[in-house]
Amino acid sequence: MKKNGRKLSFAGLGQLTIPLIAIALLVVFNLIRDPGFFSIGISHNNNGNAVLSGNIISIINGASELAVLAMGMTLVTAACGGQDISVGAAAAIAGSVFVKVLKAGASITAGTVILAFLCSCLVAMIFGMFNGTLVAVFRIQPMIATLILYTCGRSVAYWINGGATPTVSSPIVTGIGSFIPGIPIPTPVIIVAVTAILFKLLFRFTALGLFTQSVGINGSAARLNGINEKFIKLLSFVILGVCVSIAGCIGVSRLGLINHETLLIDIEMDTILAVAIGGNNLGGGKFKLSGSIIGAYVIQMLTITLYAMKVSSTDVKAYKAVVIILLVVIGSPVIKERFAGWAARLRGRSKKVSVKGAEE
Repeated sequence: MKKNGRKLSFAGLGQLTIPLIAIALLVVFNLIRDPGFFSIGISHNNNGNAVLSGNIISIINGASELAVLAMGMTLVTAACGGQDISVGAAAAIAGSVFVKVLKAGASITAGTVILAFLCSCLVAMIFGMFNGTLVAVFRIQPMIATLILYTCGRSVAYWINGGATPTVSSPIVTGIGSFIPGIPIPTPVIIVAVTAILFKLLFRFTALGLFTQSVGINGSAARLNGINEKFIKLLSFVILGVCVSIAGCIGVSRLGLINHETLLIDIEMDTILAVAIGGNNLGGGKFKLSGSIIGAYVIQMLTITLYAMKVSSTDVKAYKAVVIILLVVIGSPVIKERFAGWAARLRGRSKKVSVKGAEE
């Protein structure tokens, strides 16, 4: 099929089939269960500012840290054929550095916040380089390599602030974690949009996307074509470090304090699942960033739905596991191949019927 001389490709849409179906099913289920589930209203926060409210706002706002981490994890997965399980611990370290710098000054100004973010970003990138070196240079499987930081990362975050959980009282920090006065959209949602745009521009004006996929599909062939395999893998971990810093700073700003034990706890598994639900190959290669972002919102929508159904917090993980297993199995290569085979046979039969009809 051609339109305006250009061949239309539906490959990208095909990769988004599973997350889009998951979103659609959750939307239909919630509309049947509660027709007003997705209603959006305007309320006033503690500062008297008019802000958007409702379940849909809670979903897109609550998934912000997960969506940012899923973008970075997608690159690591595509380039290295494995996942970083230390993103939660690394976010705790970045958040601790963020608070440490903020508390070091006499007052918290916009410049102090920017400096604190840059410092946390630098530290997270260094830890990302550490993980990336183990994977790219020493060829350790990503999940094993990142197990080191997963194990000790929260202890490092604990040492940074001397074991304390300092609070941060500042309108600027509060605005980062909630709402900027005069803007009814939650700030974390805006941060996710800006991050996604930056990734889009990065892929648009550089060959990073192509190089990442090439390395993930066949590293040896990529090297023969002049692509620095080690650099691409290392760079993917460094970019993930930036995403980790963003997520950690959002988490700290939401709470107004740093708690190394609870900040983004267990977000590693949700991040990996967001990438998987997004239709990305966990073995590396072809990827689609938008699929991972949608996958993050699928997980958050499922969580909000379960809480709306009065499911206890202790049972939410079990219900999420069942649903996510179904989504991942349906999106697995085996099931996709079978569906493709059935579709091909159906098309073949329909062609035979049409040919017979024409002959008669």
